[in-house]
Amino acid sequence: MKLKLRSVGTSTGLVLPKEMLVRLRAKKDDTLFAIETPDGYLLTPYDPEVEKQLDLGRGFMKKYRNVFRALAK
Repeated sequence: MKLKLRSVGTSTGLVLPKEMLVRLRAKKDDTLFAIETPDGYLLTPYDPEVEKQLDLGRGFMKKYRNVFRALAK
């Protein structure tokens, strides 16, 4: 898909086609993240920092699963 950079005041903006926004499940005023990969950039609505925190939490919960089960009783 071809994208065009446009002037927005003293900055440069990128206009995303409606089809791309639908696939990204993004809408006006949402935040998108550009993540650098070996193949280029990945544009995503998911914050990689939040994903790291969730992975740490999942690991913690898995490690102490028995303790959480006992506390849940």
